[in-house]
Amino acid sequence: MTSSAGLGSASSVFDRSVPALFVLIWSTGFIVAKYGMPHAPPMSFLACRYALSLIIFAVWMQVAGLRWPSDRSAWGHLAVTGILMHAGYLGGVWAAVKGGMSSGTSALIVGLQPILTAIWTSWSGHDHRTTVRQWWGLGIGLVGLTLVVSRKLSFGEASWASLVDCLLALMCITVGTLYQKRYVKPTDVRQANAVQLMAALAVTLPLALWESEPIRWNSEVIGALAWSVLVLTLGGSTLLVFLIQRGGATGVASLMYLVPPCTALMAWILFGEVLTPTVLFGMFLTALGVWWVVRTPAATPAKSV
Repeated sequence: MTSSAGLGSASSVFDRSVPALFVLIWSTGFIVAKYGMPHAPPMSFLACRYALSLIIFAVWMQVAGLRWPSDRSAWGHLAVTGILMHAGYLGGVWAAVKGGMSSGTSALIVGLQPILTAIWTSWSGHDHRTTVRQWWGLGIGLVGLTLVVSRKLSFGEASWASLVDCLLALMCITVGTLYQKRYVKPTDVRQANAVQLMAALAVTLPLALWESEPIRWNSEVIGALAWSVLVLTLGGSTLLVFLIQRGGATGVASLMYLVPPCTALMAWILFGEVLTPTVLFGMFLTALGVWWVVRTPAATPAKSV
């Protein structure tokens, strides 16, 4: 009895710690991109990441005695999410960083996912209709993002192409999360990741063959690749699948608004990325706007009759 209670308590602690662990791991993805991109083209690097990750998941499944999904529809739905959440999302972010977008700014743009998710779930009737407060939050968030991005573009720290890449990543992670929550049935995270990575590799590898820049294998690239495979894919992506299966799309997406400030702090410490008053104010407005959109309003006390 004590043993069962102990196991239940440990499981409860793990469940509560997953969101914070996910945010911390997810934030490092933008930092790793900053480390790796000066020495490698984005699609070639990601193709290596997907291939190595796929091998690890396939071996893990073999050792655990897991079979590949037998349902064709399951393969199809997992493949779609893999293309969106791996090839599209990561491809857009890494291409944006390669084009000069800072880690903090790319995280901030992709951090608008909660707003898009909340609007979609509201419009489609899955959660609730968009309130006046949420529209105000959307406006405030967009003003904050404009302040940050306009400063980066005006000072030549990023190109318009990198902005488009980042917006593409934002759309892919948003649609991918919504699609997975609606169409992908609860699946072992190892099976889900293996199929998703296979689909992402099939899309990314042809793009990598078009890149003329070679990968310059050095300690930074090897370290970035090792962290991407062992921590981001095996850890971050697995936790994301776990969270989507356990919670609602809007609730999972709301965690993303914690990623930009976490990434900005890491980038300031590691790369000395400047956090000017304008950038800080813009980040504050964006976080405030997202919070207004995703927060649950307090319940209205019932009137006595």
